[in-house]
Amino acid sequence: MATNDNMTATRAVPQLNAATLGLMFVAGAAATTAFDLWGQLISPALGWANLSPHGLARSLLGALGLPHNDFAGYFVHFYLVGLIGYPVGWLYIFRPAWERVTGGPGGWFLPSALYGFGLWVFAIGGITWIAGLPFFLNFTGITWVALVGHVLYGIAMVAVMQGIARR
Repeated sequence: MATNDNMTATRAVPQLNAATLGLMFVAGAAATTAFDLWGQLISPALGWANLSPHGLARSLLGALGLPHNDFAGYFVHFYLVGLIGYPVGWLYIFRPAWERVTGGPGGWFLPSALYGFGLWVFAIGGITWIAGLPFFLNFTGITWVALVGHVLYGIAMVAVMQGIARR
């Protein structure tokens, strides 16, 4: 039933150990880099919106009465969300649920894209509302750039996890 490999194991939830933490950090860093490259370099170069995810983090922290300076915004965006939160959501919530619903591990591309879509709904639909910002940012250009960014994040994160698992 279980193998030595955290990603190809047939059990739904991987063990929380140093290998899994390393997997989350490496995949999360690569995916956050892809997200930021898209949202802060490629999208604006195409004439589209520029993402400011640390700004959303700052707004949320401020709404919660917490320190909300630039450092705090970047810390939440990159470390807490990009390296920890979203990878935990994939490994311990979404992927196990997906495997239960579909009956097994199956492919990774479609579920990773759907996970990214769910992240977009969570961040741009939910966190913006909690932070006191307009629901889905009033469906402006940033909303759609964020959709692409979150789907890209999901695909990049799982692609890196799959690549590491194959080694």
